[in-house]
Amino acid sequence: MSNLRPLLLIQRVFAALALLVLLAGCSTTTPPDSVLAVPAPAQKYAAIVVDARTGKQLFEVSSTAQRYPASLTKMMTLYLLFEALDSGRVSKQTQIPVSDHAASQPPTKLRFRRGESIDVDSAIRAIVVKSANDVAVAVGEYLGGSEDQFAAMMTSRARQLGMTSTIFRNASGLPDGGQMTTARDMAVLGMALRQRFPQQFHYFSESDFMFRGRLVRGHNDMLGRVRGVDGIKTGYIRASGFNIVTSYNADGRNLIVVVMGADSARQRNDHVEALIQRSLSPTMDGAKTRLMFAEQ
Repeated sequence: MSNLRPLLLIQRVFAALALLVLLAGCSTTTPPDSVLAVPAPAQKYAAIVVDARTGKQLFEVSSTAQRYPASLTKMMTLYLLFEALDSGRVSKQTQIPVSDHAASQPPTKLRFRRGESIDVDSAIRAIVVKSANDVAVAVGEYLGGSEDQFAAMMTSRARQLGMTSTIFRNASGLPDGGQMTTARDMAVLGMALRQRFPQQFHYFSESDFMFRGRLVRGHNDMLGRVRGVDGIKTGYIRASGFNIVTSYNADGRNLIVVVMGADSARQRNDHVEALIQRSLSPTMDGAKTRLMFAEQ
């Protein structure tokens, strides 16, 4: 029951918009409110910062607006795979076959041939580090019987976690007009992954892994950039812009930061870093926040 308390708290907190957000231009003076450079375009942008220990919302803009999750979808694919590990349905040595359908997914992927398989441990790393679409689909087919059935399982679990505005249509996050989420729901999922699977959460801090004798590098540049950042997942499709869910855990503070719809990975990462700094600053408690939208 104690593990559910933060999730219940966050659902209550999100019911009310506790933060006043002013959309204004830049000022040459230094007012008592923080100024954050927000990635364009505004119609794709959404963000939220949550204290994962208390469920308190520290910042939000458009956090309940519908957005495309892109590869943040794979966080739920991993959630269900971690459940299968916990239940004993699979072990880390279990071989997952890669079907023709899975192998045919567009990049990013590991490029399997007909009849090949991947062990669960490597599959987790491939999804976290490489964001491999072929592996995500293979996992979905293995656990759900088909990718469509697995997507229904993902949506059902999302509802049980309190992700009230999320619909999953595939295991990878590749473009699908019906696959939608919100920054709030992604924060709930990020919190749930840490709370439910602390023994597996270390995977999200990995920036590379060895597969078949070669080093596979990731692209979550927040790892190693800000002390205390220990995951979780990036995502991008053209319709979504650049998305990220980031976990910060240091000095007794645990934050979940979600930024969606950035115009580039660099803008997204700069914004996440600014939000972390703002949330950790004692002078920002209760302060108003002014957002500057970058020009198109």
